[in-house]
Amino acid sequence: MKTAPEPQPGIMNIDPYVGGRSQIAGQSDVLKLSSNENPYGNSDATKAAFARAGHDLHRYPPTDHRALREAIAAVHGLDADRIICGVGSDEVLQFVAQCFAGKGDEVIYSEHGFSMYRLLALAVSATPVMVAERDRVVDVDAILAAVTKKTKIVFIANPGNPTGTFLPMAEVARLANSLPANVVLVHDGAYTEYLENGDGGAELVAQFPNVIMTRTFSKIYGLGGLRIGWGYAAPRIIDVLNRVRQPFNLSLVQLQTALAAVQDQAFVERCRADNAEQRKWLIDALAGLSVDADPSEANFILARFEDQAEAEACDLWLQEAGILVRRVGGYNLPNCLRITVGDRAGCRRVVHAIAAFKDARK
Repeated sequence: MKTAPEPQPGIMNIDPYVGGRSQIAGQSDVLKLSSNENPYGNSDATKAAFARAGHDLHRYPPTDHRALREAIAAVHGLDADRIICGVGSDEVLQFVAQCFAGKGDEVIYSEHGFSMYRLLALAVSATPVMVAERDRVVDVDAILAAVTKKTKIVFIANPGNPTGTFLPMAEVARLANSLPANVVLVHDGAYTEYLENGDGGAELVAQFPNVIMTRTFSKIYGLGGLRIGWGYAAPRIIDVLNRVRQPFNLSLVQLQTALAAVQDQAFVERCRADNAEQRKWLIDALAGLSVDADPSEANFILARFEDQAEAEACDLWLQEAGILVRRVGGYNLPNCLRITVGDRAGCRRVVHAIAAFKDARK
């Protein structure tokens, strides 16, 4: 009797990623605050570009992504030849794991770091190594203590997801400077655009040949449904990653819409300013309800409840009110809920619902 093919080691240890819910049975007016999406959607410029791209769907897209890379470079003051584009920044992270880690190697990620880091390590048969954070902030010393001769990649999200906390760039530079030269440091800056001032790690790339920063169009640009991201690194790293990238990994629609998005920085600035205003209001309002949250530099907050039971009860209460947030027990934060910063009306709706929940438990 023939036996079934065996997958590579580690793959069957992967639990498929589950995204934030978007529907509640029996609810029509659902406020989705579970996936860190831009409440204002995407800009008018991107909508127009998306529509125009529909006229050329019979054409293959360019394989080098030159126009988009040059536009990104112009906006951020970067070298276009050091940019690689992917199907969301997730694909760029996948390229890094595929190219620089394998069986017998170790991949480090922080305790509350993005769950994909562990999955990417397992997918290439490497061993994921989780390192504790300090008060929900990446701990550089703990990471350095975990480095061994087997370490090949260190992943950090900054600002963190789901914490929203930010590790000062001086500390990231200390980490980069202290890592062995053969270890790739990935600075995942998916939420960089929400910082008042931040380069996402570009200066680190200029200083250290083993650093790659990744960015995305899914968050502030409001293009999560199209899946577009990019990475920036030394030429050698980009050359390696491009060798495993599929030549037509991004469609014509993705490329043209992202091009319009990055060129519309006025939209980005408006979204950044409004997010900062609503985020502060949300944190302060919840603090008044005895629900604390760390200072966040992203478009979400991590609301901390008394214990897991209260967090889960609040989540169920919010669902009854037609509001979806994200439980983060899988990130070792069972007493927390991650809440996307919505528009003004959305923030007030969620606070009103949590206030009602608190009153009901008195």
